[in-house]
Amino acid sequence: MTACAIEPAAADEGDGGGTAPAGGPRTGRAITATGRAITTDGCAITTDGRAITADGCTITTTGCAITADGAYAARLARDAATGSWFPERWTLDGPEPYAVPLPGRRPEEPGTEVQPLGDGRVLIHRPAAGRHAFALLYPSGPDTGELPLGTVECAQPGTRLRLLPPAPGGTRAYALEVGPRSTAVWLVAGGPFGPEHLAEVPGRCSGGVWLDRAGRMLALDRETHGPAGPVVKTVVVDLERGGEVSPLLQIAADSDDRLLLADPDSGLLLIRSDAPSPGHHRLGWGVLGSTLPVRFPECLRLPDCALTPFAIQPEQALTPEHCAVALRVDGARGSWIGVWRPADRRLLHRPAPAGWLAGAGVFTPRGVLRLPYTTAAVPCGVAELPPPLPRRDATGAARAAGAAGPTGSDRGGTDGWDGSGGTDGWDGSGGSGGWDGADGSGGWDGADGRAARPAWAGPSPEPGERLEPEAAAPVAARPVPLQQAPLRGRMSSR
Repeated sequence: MTACAIEPAAADEGDGGGTAPAGGPRTGRAITATGRAITTDGCAITTDGRAITADGCTITTTGCAITADGAYAARLARDAATGSWFPERWTLDGPEPYAVPLPGRRPEEPGTEVQPLGDGRVLIHRPAAGRHAFALLYPSGPDTGELPLGTVECAQPGTRLRLLPPAPGGTRAYALEVGPRSTAVWLVAGGPFGPEHLAEVPGRCSGGVWLDRAGRMLALDRETHGPAGPVVKTVVVDLERGGEVSPLLQIAADSDDRLLLADPDSGLLLIRSDAPSPGHHRLGWGVLGSTLPVRFPECLRLPDCALTPFAIQPEQALTPEHCAVALRVDGARGSWIGVWRPADRRLLHRPAPAGWLAGAGVFTPRGVLRLPYTTAAVPCGVAELPPPLPRRDATGAARAAGAAGPTGSDRGGTDGWDGSGGTDGWDGSGGSGGWDGADGSGGWDGADGRAARPAWAGPSPEPGERLEPEAAAPVAARPVPLQQAPLRGRMSSR
């Protein structure tokens, strides 16, 4: 059974702490015991990144699926003249992003899902009366080519089928069929004979997170029976061993433990659980295969806000505590970006680009956060946010030596998220190239600087809302774990 520990907030949380910016967004949402964030308009954001409206209709909240390597994206776009929906593929790895419309012979229906593959083709899933049809779309001159893959029948009442997140490698795509008593994993693209049934997992499952680069180990959140009633526990399904199931998250016997996001390189896991505060779900983090307990930072506990992680910085082997994590923060005034690293123990709040496809984005290995957005002026755009600077340790010495260079210290460094006294930071206070650009140059506001706020940044924040740089302070002592038990997960290869 996995242990958990409450991680206290840093002494100098300031704007990066556990509260939203002063005068900033507040929300009309409440977190229920099932892990949903209920909004005042009757919409529920579930822990697997989907939204359920008051009438029970399920829609995705991201509006955009991105391949694991960040090269392609796909979404359903809407024709402004006719109001009809059609698939659209975005190419993100070139000098400039561009979109290719892939309309079919007829408009797409509500509930249609699209997902890009690594070769640029787009998988489309069209549900209709218990039948789920799959096809691959690709540009063919002025028209759209379509390669039918087959269908999956879901005749049993109450059965749902949806696409799983894009698999590593980009050559295959999978779907999850959730029935009354069991859950099936299907290979719907990349197989030799159309849709192929791979595994049957006892119980109803949700979520879906890939744990390795081979696309073999799939984590699912499975409903099970606890001492006081139904609970949710994350399990691992080995797709190369006939769907062999093993436990992954078991923080407490009667807690809901869900895996939201994972990075195969570092092993960093983002978790939502009510183990530290029964009845109230909180975000936590752990490391796959570690013997340390799951930790629940106070800075990720925002009153009246819903936080959903959507991207982790890749290729940070052996240093999970230094991986940057991007979160979507939903409040009464809309959605914005939160960025956090376990080692820093603070959450940085940043405005989202105007027209952001909320919940969509990827990190580069160097820590640049890329956010797709679309506006009337820029139908296909990607905003890039620079990486953070490491914080100072308890002795006040900079973790990264040197006041100059791309990885300078908190003060007087360059290319940091705060940019205090440096350049190209997110706040840019006293520096240049920051988002706010106060007393600097190249910032979003351009105060006393040379560059104006970019068009995709949207309206400037009110003066009282601008985030001030926070002073460095000693890091709080490491908490005493409640228990000592491994975070179990089998990652063997055949």
